[in-house]
Amino acid sequence: MGFEATYADFSVDPTRLANADVRYQRARFAGSHLALSAGGSVTLDFEVADPEDVPQVTLTVTALVSKLGSDLGYAPMDVLVQGEVVAEDLTVPGGGDLPQDNVFAVPGRLLKPGTNTLEIRSSAKAGSMLWLYRITLDPVWERGRSERARTAEAARDSVFAYRTELRPAHSSSATWQAAPRLLFHIDRDEHSLPAQLGWRGEDGAEAAISFQSNMSDFHGVYRAADGTAYEYRGRLTDRRPFSDDTRNLSASPLHRFHTEEGWGGRWHTSHELRLLVDDGGAPVERFTWRDQRGNSGVAVLHTAAAEVEVTDVEASDEYDEGGEGADNLLEERRSKWLTFEETAHLDFTLARPTAVASYSLVSANDFAERDPRDWTLLGSHDGHTWTPLDTRSGEKFTERFQTREFHLRSNARAYRHYRLDITRNSGGTEVQLAQVRFAEAPTGQAFTGYYQRYNEGPIGYRGTPVAATSAALPAAPRVASELQAAVASLSETAQTLAALAAQLRKH
Repeated sequence: MGFEATYADFSVDPTRLANADVRYQRARFAGSHLALSAGGSVTLDFEVADPEDVPQVTLTVTALVSKLGSDLGYAPMDVLVQGEVVAEDLTVPGGGDLPQDNVFAVPGRLLKPGTNTLEIRSSAKAGSMLWLYRITLDPVWERGRSERARTAEAARDSVFAYRTELRPAHSSSATWQAAPRLLFHIDRDEHSLPAQLGWRGEDGAEAAISFQSNMSDFHGVYRAADGTAYEYRGRLTDRRPFSDDTRNLSASPLHRFHTEEGWGGRWHTSHELRLLVDDGGAPVERFTWRDQRGNSGVAVLHTAAAEVEVTDVEASDEYDEGGEGADNLLEERRSKWLTFEETAHLDFTLARPTAVASYSLVSANDFAERDPRDWTLLGSHDGHTWTPLDTRSGEKFTERFQTREFHLRSNARAYRHYRLDITRNSGGTEVQLAQVRFAEAPTGQAFTGYYQRYNEGPIGYRGTPVAATSAALPAAPRVASELQAAVASLSETAQTLAALAAQLRKH
């Protein structure tokens, strides 16, 4: 390749670098950026393996000019590569609170094999400070590669602790008062830092905050359980990678979920989600977030029974010729089981002996008179000797594809086989169902919510707790993501080599 992902991130001290060394003159770290005085400069040395492969470079300098009292400020900028001017006396917009991305095209002819030099200068005529936030360089056909690498590296340290303060709402003259530490971690394995975070505690207290891009500070609102509203702010005190020790940093629970995304009429396996918010109050029951890529989500925690895996089902009778056999009862799609009998029974075999706490039946697509009305659920260890567990009579489904859940009235023993014995339907000459599901007693908190990728519509989002045995393996998601990143890098290399081979064939 021409050169590797190249960036300098001045939002942290020391500067976070990739394929670069940096030198400063008349410049200092200022919390979230590098502040250049008049005549100050930043010099970036970066390596290029083969400049023939790079016809043009996309250079992005993220910067802002500080204010001069109520004025916008003035700090023109020069950009040089190998000592040759790319931009001169460029006036970066100033006076705002958000840095500007300034994008330049650097001719490939300026590059050389080995060490190359980029210099950013603040004019000697500057009346205010030039604030530099980051610099990235990419081959023109790989725009954004270095920024993605920078954010992925920054997102590795995803456990944050803040010193916080509160003051009453609409009381700008009131003194800020110290508040409990805020500790949080949110990770969907997408290598992106949070931009906004909100939560609600089980006692009704809630907060919504927004972060500086480098995560150094936050500002937001907090409403206590009694309804009192406050301004809320925080300063970063600690930041570290997620590890097995993270759960020991907080009295609040660390939630880990297997997740699914709902789109196209089906649920699809997604990344593991980890959530932790500890603001010194009650455990959190609702999380909302938006990351720095513009993706957002909501997760509402609730206690949910775990669905039991069914490996086989057999029916006393079924309409197999019409594609309406008993196997359809285990499918997610809208199919059904049908028998041309007024009574029937269904025998289910589970993946393991399970003490079923509840079961659900889903009515089929048509003819309400075919719905079961009276039935008994029985359990068996061997599939021959059956024990009654739950009996229902006079039940009614009011809609098509309606799900009704039934809880066992007593604590049942664990059985491998379950029989649904339907003894009366709702007046027809057939019996039908769309689905049958079994669930064991709740083992932890699940969540329901939505997820929305940047510039796309919202989709369903749900999760079930990761089992304790797999919770002891926190490195697995990171290993998987690093392997995925390696695959992406190899893919980029392969594409570049293919392009080089094509050029060589032309010559």
